[in-house]
Amino acid sequence: MSSENLPQSPERAESPEPQRPKPRVAVVFGGRSSEHGISVVTAGAVMKAIDRTKYDVLPIGITTDGRWALTADEPERMAITDRQVPDVDRLAESAEGSVVLSVDPGSREVVYTEPGSVPKALGEVDVVFPVLHGPYGEDGTLQGLLELSGVPYVGAGVLASAVGQDKEYMKRVFVSFGLPVGPYEVVRPREWDEDPAAARRRIVDFAAEHGWPLFVKPARGGSSMGITKIDGVEGLDAAIEEARRHDPKFLVEALLRGREIECGVLEFEDGPRASVPAEIPPVTAHDFYDFEAKYIDSAAGLVPAPLTEEQTAEVQRLAVAAFDAVSCEGLVRADFFLTEDGEFVINEINTLPGFTPISMYPRMWQESGVSYPELVDRLIQAALTRSTGLR
Repeated sequence: MSSENLPQSPERAESPEPQRPKPRVAVVFGGRSSEHGISVVTAGAVMKAIDRTKYDVLPIGITTDGRWALTADEPERMAITDRQVPDVDRLAESAEGSVVLSVDPGSREVVYTEPGSVPKALGEVDVVFPVLHGPYGEDGTLQGLLELSGVPYVGAGVLASAVGQDKEYMKRVFVSFGLPVGPYEVVRPREWDEDPAAARRRIVDFAAEHGWPLFVKPARGGSSMGITKIDGVEGLDAAIEEARRHDPKFLVEALLRGREIECGVLEFEDGPRASVPAEIPPVTAHDFYDFEAKYIDSAAGLVPAPLTEEQTAEVQRLAVAAFDAVSCEGLVRADFFLTEDGEFVINEINTLPGFTPISMYPRMWQESGVSYPELVDRLIQAALTRSTGLR
């Protein structure tokens, strides 16, 4: 019998290669802002899209009072039903248990604690996919925590997140980089608290210069929440009160007559690229493209936007310029007005745009040749290769 037909001894037998653990993605959602419910919906869509053959997923919900809760991996429970948005309290596995992420950069351990029980280690996370919208999540606060913890994360860093959340400083940065912005006025908390009459006069003077209607909006909000369109001074106080329910600092913006155009930016290996743009058509059932039009009544955008080649190239150029101006990473949705005289004016950027099934950002990239699962995968891979800290 030849030696090649002899059975191998245990010493000579080749041991199978140990299987490498899959990268663990913590999807963090919910939060303390008024956009809590939309964040849950976004998280459900992202979790459905993550390739489970490539990644393990750990869902972590943050309740409206700030508790980090362990939730079930059940994306189907995270959708809008009967015109109601979901919340973390109903998804949490416990009413009292909390999740803690170590701030020691040498450890990425996640620990779960229950009152009266021994803390339970849930293992380490390799990357965080934050899908919190608004303050206490999208504004640099969560990003700062993750920087302290040394955990890579999807999307913009601390500075870009903070600037991208604050419409006043966002516009100031845009102006400093030569990007066109529309007329606006800012009223800060101390100004309103000390002399509301003077603040009102300033707004009325602004209206005299730029005309009615005006938009009154929270300075650090999103999803069109807290925004009121007013046609005269008689609606001003109620509009200010509504904006200040979401943020003590508010903006007043002039109406720009024209078309609403959006463009997505995604970071590739060779730098940021712009998607095909989309157009938000006039919303007949709503006064403007507000929260209900976006998420409840599912107002349909036109993707791609019916623009000329020159207009498409220009809005794509401006979108990437806005991404660079704010030092963004990962992704951005840039919102513009195409005015009646044919000029693009940037309204704002969103450093963590919605990922709901009807959100414009994924739809624009789908039309640009990047599917929803591929988009999510690209964002996770980019985060895994990017270090925390100064970069």
